[in-house]
Amino acid sequence: MNVLARPFVSDPRRHEGVRPFHIWGLRLFYLLMLVMVAPAAWGALLRHQGPWDPTHAVALCVWATYPALALFGLLRPLRWLPLMVFTIGYKTLWLAFVAWPLWNAGTLAGSDAGETAFAFAFVPVLAAVVPWGYVWREFVLPARH
Repeated sequence: MNVLARPFVSDPRRHEGVRPFHIWGLRLFYLLMLVMVAPAAWGALLRHQGPWDPTHAVALCVWATYPALALFGLLRPLRWLPLMVFTIGYKTLWLAFVAWPLWNAGTLAGSDAGETAFAFAFVPVLAAVVPWGYVWREFVLPARH
């Protein structure tokens, strides 16, 4: 087999037939979660002083938890796919309900939401490394006996 084609061809003996491209792409995103999100979220939680705004605290706790769980995704990328689906879901919803109206009104650039929108704009790349056929078979269809 051509060396360049190998990452795009599934091997049924490994990773339940999911292409290596997807496995390594998932691992890359799990690693990026750990490196980029965990320090900021955990730092904000650990350095916080004074009373909490409950809604802000929930957001920080979620942002601290999901990249911590990404550690398991590095080891077992397919088992932790629901974490990726969750990530794609909340980022897509935020882009649709928060960023889009601001962008449409011409007020996104330079706003507090602008930096987050830029980071979340990479969600299509994340969606491209998810093996959606596998997600459908393993998490949506009824269990096989």
